[in-house]
Amino acid sequence: MTSSNLPAAAPSPIWKAWVSAFRPRTLPLALASILMGAFLAASRGRFNGAVVALAALTTILLQILSNLANDYGDSQNGADSVHREGPQRAVQSGAISAAQMKQGMVVFGAASLVVGIALLWVALGFAGLWVFGTFLVLGLAAIWAAVNYTAGSRPYGYAGLGDVSVFLFFGVVGVCGTYFLQAYSHVQGWAEALPLEMLLPAASLGCFSAAVLNVNNIRDIRSDGLAGKITVPVRLGPRRARGYHWLLLLLGLGSAVLYVALTYHSPWQWLFLGAGPLLGFNGLQVWKRQESMQLDPLLKQMAMSTLLFVLLFGVGQLL
Repeated sequence: MTSSNLPAAAPSPIWKAWVSAFRPRTLPLALASILMGAFLAASRGRFNGAVVALAALTTILLQILSNLANDYGDSQNGADSVHREGPQRAVQSGAISAAQMKQGMVVFGAASLVVGIALLWVALGFAGLWVFGTFLVLGLAAIWAAVNYTAGSRPYGYAGLGDVSVFLFFGVVGVCGTYFLQAYSHVQGWAEALPLEMLLPAASLGCFSAAVLNVNNIRDIRSDGLAGKITVPVRLGPRRARGYHWLLLLLGLGSAVLYVALTYHSPWQWLFLGAGPLLGFNGLQVWKRQESMQLDPLLKQMAMSTLLFVLLFGVGQLL
């Protein structure tokens, strides 16, 4: 039988294309802020399993929404082109149409809102409509941020503001929000429900999450520049973007060190320093590797190092 007579390969099932578009490997990092907030609350006797579970589900839905919007937006704005160094996206490859992707965004946006409201109801109940309203606004802002990173008429990711968004939502909002929603029913007032020192571990996670994005953007610096996607590495150039990467790593570790120094009660609190060598390895390799595709494995390595940091930090607080 000649090659021309061979049957055509069956197309991949559509559900596989959707699962790929969800980008499951990004979900553990998205959950890191919820895990950090849970550890911090548990270390102070304020852990609430139902709140943590709903917060985790809300975060997963928001992250998938962000991934779908990123797939759609980059395909429409030209960042997903033949020059792209990373994995091929669903809309770019034709596995999912642009119209189908928009429908998926609507579904996950609505699901995020519904589960988010359920989270606020379980955590806050009737305890102050203004508190409920404040968190509802934060939730709507998170949905807006997830969609408009690369989609919409003026995507802020194309203006180099993705790092700020990641720092805020993966760090400050994720960690502090999770802690607050568990602690609010145990205390009176904002000051007790969210001590200022909680901003330090939140800043650590925000810096490490921004570092993951930075590795991604250094890898894609050429294709992003050609598409007019002016990320931080495009603005800084390859060499200074690698220096910026080291700054994020040092600020992340420094914030954790300062938190422990301010709240010190046990040597176990320094357990998070065990993640230091892996973070240092990532910084060195990002500095050394000049070829774009050589950086791709460092994305996963940085994300896993961040998760290890959260686990060691949290266990150290509990012990």
